[in-house]
Amino acid sequence: MKLLLFRTDIQTRKKAKTLKPVFNRHPVITRWSIDIEDIDKVLRIEASGSLTENEVIRLMQTCGFHCEALPD
Repeated sequence: MKLLLFRTDIQTRKKAKTLKPVFNRHPVITRWSIDIEDIDKVLRIEASGSLTENEVIRLMQTCGFHCEALPD
């Protein structure tokens, strides 16, 4: 299991829900969440396969959002 953490620019739950079809259909993402209350609007992704930070950043960009990896 791989855990990836990102700082995002998602401001509302409604905006976060737009990611649901993208992340829920992804073959290696097993669980994901966005903490809207956190100052960094943290996106947390658990993946069962080889998912890279750059792949997640590209997925977010295609949905119109910005994100950057948080250090471990």
